[in-house]
Amino acid sequence: MSNSILSAQDLSKVVPVAEGELTLLHPLSLDLQAGDSLAIVGSSGSGKSTLLGLLAGLDLPSQGRIVLDGLELATLDEDQRAAVRAERVGFVFQSFQLIDSLSAWENVMLPLELAGRRDARAHAQQLLERVGLAQRLRHLPRQLSGGEQQRVALARAFACNPAILFADEPTGNLDSQTGERISDLLFELNREQGTTLVLVTHDERLAHRCHRQIRLEAGHLLASVEP
Repeated sequence: MSNSILSAQDLSKVVPVAEGELTLLHPLSLDLQAGDSLAIVGSSGSGKSTLLGLLAGLDLPSQGRIVLDGLELATLDEDQRAAVRAERVGFVFQSFQLIDSLSAWENVMLPLELAGRRDARAHAQQLLERVGLAQRLRHLPRQLSGGEQQRVALARAFACNPAILFADEPTGNLDSQTGERISDLLFELNREQGTTLVLVTHDERLAHRCHRQIRLEAGHLLASVEP
C-alpha cells in the first residue's frame, strides 16, 4: 500500500534452547498506515514484547521481512538500524526509562540535542508545558510521581516528531485515573503529529481506543480486530 508506514510479512522468531528450538513467534503478517494505531494484546508470554521488538528493529526475525517507513530493516546493519530508530521512531516504556541524573527538561532535550536541533531547549519546554509539567521542568525523575515521569517520557518520545511510536505497557505502572490521563495524552499527540502508534498493553480500555487490535497466544496470531 502506498501509504504504508510499517509492513511485516511472514514474521517469526525462533531461539535455541537446551531441548532444541523454541518458537517465540509463529509467522504473521501485518500492515499499518501512517497515523494508524495498533494494540497488541494477549496474556503474559504470548509473544507481545517479542513482536514489538522485531517491529521496532531492536531484534532481528528468524524469517520474514519488516519495512519501516520505506526501509527494509534486515538489509541494514546494527548501526544503521539504530540511526533509523533515532530519526524515525519513539519509545515509551512501562518503567519510564528516564535518566535519573537529568531533570525533566534535560531528559526531553537530550534527543533533540543529539539530532542537532538548535531550538532544543525551547522545544523541550514547549513539550513539557504541553503535557502539563510547566512547573516541573527542573525536577529530577525521583522528585516526580509515576504519572509525571510517564508524561516526561511521552514528551521525550514525541520530541523529534517520530513517524512511529512503540509503547510497551505505557500505563502498566500507573493507577487507573493516571493511566487514563496518559492514554488521553498519547492519542492527543498522535492526532496532532500524525504519529503511528503501536502499543503492547494489558489495559483493555487503552486497546479499544486504537484503530486496530491483534491478539497473540503462545506466539500465534489469534485474531485481528478493528473496533
